[in-house]
Amino acid sequence: MTLTEIDLSDTGFWGLPLTDRAAAFALLRAQPRPQFYAEPELPFIEQGPGYYALVRHADVVEASRRADVFCSGHGAVSIVDLPAEFNEYFGSILNMDDPRHARLRRIVSRAFSPRMVARFQDNAQLLAASIVDDLLATGPCDFVSQVAARLPLKIICDMMGIPDDRYDMVLANTNIILSGQDPQYIREDPNESVAKLLGAGQALADLVTGLAAERVQAPGEDLTSALVTANIDGEQLASSELASFFILLVVAGNETTRNALSHGLMLLTEYPDQRALLLADLENRIEGAVEEIVRYASPVMFMRRTLTRDYAMNGQDYREGDKVVLYYYSANRDEAVFADPERFDITRSPNPQVGFGGAGPHYCLGAHLARRELNVMLRELLTRVPAITAGEPDRLLSNFINGIKRLPCQF
Repeated sequence: MTLTEIDLSDTGFWGLPLTDRAAAFALLRAQPRPQFYAEPELPFIEQGPGYYALVRHADVVEASRRADVFCSGHGAVSIVDLPAEFNEYFGSILNMDDPRHARLRRIVSRAFSPRMVARFQDNAQLLAASIVDDLLATGPCDFVSQVAARLPLKIICDMMGIPDDRYDMVLANTNIILSGQDPQYIREDPNESVAKLLGAGQALADLVTGLAAERVQAPGEDLTSALVTANIDGEQLASSELASFFILLVVAGNETTRNALSHGLMLLTEYPDQRALLLADLENRIEGAVEEIVRYASPVMFMRRTLTRDYAMNGQDYREGDKVVLYYYSANRDEAVFADPERFDITRSPNPQVGFGGAGPHYCLGAHLARRELNVMLRELLTRVPAITAGEPDRLLSNFINGIKRLPCQF
């Protein structure tokens, strides 16, 4: 593959084998300057002027830290400029800058208390054991639906106080929202696709606003109750803010952890030496394994930023209004930071992976919980089903989520 053949805005690129994608990003990192690309063509959306692809670890880290220069308020989860209300509806605090971002994160962080998180971390251990019980009773199956999807979905729904009978609805709608260009979820007719996407968001919004109304009258011990009753220096969440935050929480918290677990099984199958190393000392190596899985998988492959002013970074001059796309997937393979980056190595140290975003105000709020979920599920799985292996994955066609739709497992 040559430099002129690499087009990150082409759907076809994201359907390439992972080895081809990795080689393309390695070639981009070797260039003296970030490459500039045309924006994807989408129905009903005017094509913008283009964007710079930030593929090096140093660029991604600096852009993440300098949120005053690389802003999110014009859109972070889409390369093209979406309507403002669409951005906030599906992106919540991801698509905000200070002071609005700081206000919302302050309220959410206070409700997302260490005591509440600790309670659900303890629940994760019990749930992981139950999931493995079911796996052993079921036998070889689809690992995604039977294992990887169940843990984060149950944790988040329990945390929010969502009834058990709504889990399938939540999962189905999160799949639609993060469907990317995958034809399994998106219709050929653009009108139908937009209607389906908006319908999925509306269904989740209706679910949480209805629950919030109940919790105002009768608060419980869940996160919904904490959010609707939170009053931080006189600040409270509006119902629209609660709805968009819930959409973000269930989409990001469910999809990313689910895909990290699925990639984890694939990697431990592909690298039996690393599996043996992990099983030989699970207690002391599990945390390193989780970090390496997140680095290698990079479940969220990019976020976008927009320049608030002219700025020079690592030899490249940017102008106010320029768009840049932070490719975490590539930054996590930067040869300048990670020795032999295409090797899966659970002992890698240091491991400054940016799978949860770079350091800065937009660093993942749920990173600690996600690490805990990955830790307990892998620990339970490898302790009780140490010989489990993955088959050929059915991958999601997306430039945003490094997703696995189905993954047969054997043991």
